[in-house]
Amino acid sequence: MTLWTDLAPTEFRVHTVQAGEWSTRVLEAGTGRPLVLMHGTGGHLEAYARNVPALAEHFRVIAYDFPGHGRTTLATRDLEIADYTTHLLSLLDALHIERAHLSGESLGGWVAVKFAAAHPDRVDGLVLNTPGGTMATPAVMHRIRTLSQEAADDPSPQRIRARLEWLMADPASVTDELVAIRQAIYGRPGFATSMRHLLCLQDPDIRRRNLVTPEELGAVRAPTMVIWTSDDPSGPAAAGIDMAERIPDGTFAMIDNAGHWPQWEQPAAFNRIVLDHLPAAGARA
Repeated sequence: MTLWTDLAPTEFRVHTVQAGEWSTRVLEAGTGRPLVLMHGTGGHLEAYARNVPALAEHFRVIAYDFPGHGRTTLATRDLEIADYTTHLLSLLDALHIERAHLSGESLGGWVAVKFAAAHPDRVDGLVLNTPGGTMATPAVMHRIRTLSQEAADDPSPQRIRARLEWLMADPASVTDELVAIRQAIYGRPGFATSMRHLLCLQDPDIRRRNLVTPEELGAVRAPTMVIWTSDDPSGPAAAGIDMAERIPDGTFAMIDNAGHWPQWEQPAAFNRIVLDHLPAAGARA
């Protein structure tokens, strides 16, 4: 399967939304209650290309590029989690969305949890796949920082592929089209500088003050599905189980034969979990 070919059966549009200070690239597809899809560090909305068609049959799907990422305005300062949650609030307001389901991968899951704890009146349900925010493992942080910055400084196919393969259980999951799309994004003028600001969360001191607290997990009121994988490079499944247990209405699911992008490597399994979970949260009319 290729990236945009995955979207071919689905009517969608990509447009720009001004959300606070950020000119934000947004993909929308489908109708119904909003479901917002949020990518990880150094990522972009194409990370969910294999999920949009199935999810858009049931929801108004919104995938977007975080500040400093993708084709959204590039960062000129370090961005911490509050910058991302403030941006999300501005984006929902700009799209006239009162309440939404949030699904976030890695950094996206971190942002989703923080947002749900701070704005419970804006969130109906959560799906967190291999979410960040509870761990600070030096070796993992170093690996993310090194691979990401090398790819931004030298957006060659080899560097881009190395960064993407780190995410996957099977390196063959990294398609030539995915490499080409990320290469075009990373080759934008100023992107290497933006990446340095995005990677501040891999600094131990900065990361520590941004971690999700037990109190925040306890403040999440939305029914939450935490998804982990058999081959996640960021940490053990125990981290996801612990997060699910600390959220009052949290559940846990495991996806086999996937790394840090279960939505990409095992889209059928991921889509099924999302669709099974969110109706219980009142997703469907």
